[in-house]
Amino acid sequence: MTKETWVFLDTGNQSAAYNMAVDEALLDWHSQGEIPPVVRFYGWEPAALSIGYFQKADKEVNFEALKEHGLGFVRRPTGGRGVLHEHELTYSVIVSEEHPDMPAGVTEAYRVISEGVLQGFRALGLDAEFAVPRTEEEKASLKNPRSSVCFDAPSWYELVVEGRKVAGSAQTRQKGVILQHGSILLDIDEDKLFSLFHYSSGRVKDRMKRAFKDKAVAINALRSERVTLNEARSAFKKGFEEGLNIHLEPLILTEEQKRQIDKIQYERYESDDWNFRR
Repeated sequence: MTKETWVFLDTGNQSAAYNMAVDEALLDWHSQGEIPPVVRFYGWEPAALSIGYFQKADKEVNFEALKEHGLGFVRRPTGGRGVLHEHELTYSVIVSEEHPDMPAGVTEAYRVISEGVLQGFRALGLDAEFAVPRTEEEKASLKNPRSSVCFDAPSWYELVVEGRKVAGSAQTRQKGVILQHGSILLDIDEDKLFSLFHYSSGRVKDRMKRAFKDKAVAINALRSERVTLNEARSAFKKGFEEGLNIHLEPLILTEEQKRQIDKIQYERYESDDWNFRR
């Protein structure tokens, strides 16, 4: 069976605003038929906090702590909760809603795209599986998250190892295109993460932090040998090729495409109107 060719882009470590601008630009170009479906890898320099599209930055985020840690900040175009992007590999997948292998439903599309993440974990020797809420109580909790922190609990078809979340993803659909991006954690600084949000009391913060240890885990806490970022890149690139049954070829950005990214970065993701609009 012939594998479909998608394109692959690794932009390395970039600012929070640049990272979101590239994802938006890729979505635009794919919607216009200028590029095939895309798998992209990236990192964050400086490390940054991203919040979901529907979160209220001024209400939920502790900006004094953000400044103390020297972190960047951006609001994503996707939903979900806050993510500290530091010791991780970040991925995005951009593909048409009309692609024959993409289910119409958001939840099922998550499952198909996340198969690439699943196979990446398995390439690293980790027995990952999809999280599927089984009880009505678990399903209801997904609609009413108790915490501003993304890795506080797994959502439908996110990846878990030994019952703990190892990757968090979010999705949006615009212009007939699916954009799914997510964090694959190599390590977690829990103290830093929990310092970035406001809580009703110190006791609530401590309780959530203790519970977090039972709900989330990073790759390097699961393996005796530490995984480097380059090893993760190799494993998850292979995972996406296997999981989505595709062949990846490099995408080389043109000078005009780079200018378009810069324009989106400046006009949207570096704008307070965007980052604080809710």
